[in-house]
Amino acid sequence: MKVVVALGGNAITREFEEGNINQQFANTRHSLEGVVEMIEAGHEVIMSHGNGPQVGNALIRVEEARHLVPPIPLGVLVADTEGGMGYMIEQSLENMLHRKGIKTDVVTILTQVVVDKDDPSILNPTKYVGPFFKEKDVEEIQSKRGWTMKKDSDRGWRRVVPSPKPLQIVEREIIKHLVDYGAIVIACGGGGIPVYVEEDGTYEGVDGVVDKDRASAVLALEVGADQYHILTAVEKVCINFGKPDQKEFDRMTVAEAKRYLEEDQFPKGSMGPKIEAAIQFLEGGGKEVLIGSVENYSKGWKGETGTRIVLN
Repeated sequence: MKVVVALGGNAITREFEEGNINQQFANTRHSLEGVVEMIEAGHEVIMSHGNGPQVGNALIRVEEARHLVPPIPLGVLVADTEGGMGYMIEQSLENMLHRKGIKTDVVTILTQVVVDKDDPSILNPTKYVGPFFKEKDVEEIQSKRGWTMKKDSDRGWRRVVPSPKPLQIVEREIIKHLVDYGAIVIACGGGGIPVYVEEDGTYEGVDGVVDKDRASAVLALEVGADQYHILTAVEKVCINFGKPDQKEFDRMTVAEAKRYLEEDQFPKGSMGPKIEAAIQFLEGGGKEVLIGSVENYSKGWKGETGTRIVLN
């Protein structure tokens, strides 16, 4: 089968770790064990990945160095992390396959993702990015840098940026060709670089981010994937999460997923986008979605754990 595997950025830079490059490479190798088993079994794999912690760190570097070098726009930082993290995944995967005697090409594609320039999120950004700031500094920062800032719980104030809905993958044809050729493709890193189409057909960047799970669903549909696997920190999809009546699902239909979304069972900042992406993929013609943990992906893709979401 042909599978798009979406790996969370938190699997590479983990909570309670410093996040140095040695830790990131070690975490990357660990997260790819189940992927290597899939490739060994003969399945076609296209990978995507998140970049939340990594682009957050990049923004901190930009802020700390503003007095030394010109700041870098968010869209370019997404491209930077897409390349850097793609390199880590690509090299780690190549080495793991080499040790198993599997000869195949692995390639990272810097991916542009088309969005609507009039997307509501552009006028009303809500996606938190970068470091926290004190309330007393917010007015000056907004005035000097032209940012929109909002309070993020009790931890402080942060910049918010647009996170428009992904519509199409610019590099979709070359990705399909590479997959048909037999290559393992890493694409849509960090959700891809958001761009919109000008009236003359040219592309223009958007200073924002695209949700990785939604972009990966678009990618999965455009390459004709049979399944879409979303790897995260939890073992299974739950309702009433963290409560005495918490319920885990081995299987869920689109109708059930929509109902629980309406009941606000899936938070917008975590499981919500994953469920929405699953629905999009299945209603667009995909056969099955797996949501499960990175740690147990070797069991997950074999059907031994995780939550499988199907059309009906």
